[in-house]
Amino acid sequence: MSWTIRVVTRAVLLSATVGVAVQLAAGQEVTPPAKEELAAIAERGKLLYEYDQAAWHASDAVQMANPKNVEGQRYIARKENGKWTVVFGKLNEDRSRFRISYEAEEQATLRQFAVRPEPADREDEGFFLYAARAIELAMKDFGAASRPYNVAVLPAPSEQLYVYLYPAQTKARVYPLGGDVRNLVSADGTKILEKRQMHKTIIENQPTKGTKKVVAGYHTHVLSDLPEDTDVFHVLTQDPPLPEFVGTPHFTYQVKTDGTIQMEEKKKRKK
Repeated sequence: MSWTIRVVTRAVLLSATVGVAVQLAAGQEVTPPAKEELAAIAERGKLLYEYDQAAWHASDAVQMANPKNVEGQRYIARKENGKWTVVFGKLNEDRSRFRISYEAEEQATLRQFAVRPEPADREDEGFFLYAARAIELAMKDFGAASRPYNVAVLPAPSEQLYVYLYPAQTKARVYPLGGDVRNLVSADGTKILEKRQMHKTIIENQPTKGTKKVVAGYHTHVLSDLPEDTDVFHVLTQDPPLPEFVGTPHFTYQVKTDGTIQMEEKKKRKK
């Protein structure tokens, strides 16, 4: 059996807003990112993967229970004490409360959720309310999309919120990468404080046919010297997970199958 590394020849464009020093003038040295910075990206990517899995399996569980009752409702997931809870509901008319109709709790694994209907008068005025507002705000800012998208909300520093919009998987064993955005939203979910276009072009690699087996992926970022949260998500989402090499203007990274990030090399400066 032969082996291959999948190579993406198209550049994946990222926002120029980065957390490392970039080479602004000829002869200026580039500073590698700190291990803590790479660890933070890896942690967000892992949480994004868990959020996606929790939302997926909780939605399946609710659909089995009573699919008509959740039509038009929004799902929001939250991790507390090592377990995920996913609620289903909608904002009230004045957007002051989030009405919850179902709650699904993680059981032994992220693939198992127990669903229970909530009292008709249950209305959240905390995290789920703020997250619902933030999702609505980010989706409006993102605009219409020509393909299905997923949305996720994760905690950010200072009680703010990260809202991710990323392309949904629509074909078996085809895992889209790119076309994704991360918004930093105020703690109450009413204002976008920062918008980060993580990737521009959407890449969808078809499964390898024949005898060749893909052992790793590779793509380039041309405007950033850091991998992104969704690079980690991309690795973990694949079945089975495959490491991904990310080439930036000055560094090459490997996102490993456990979601950790390792800097492989610093590229030599052209004279």
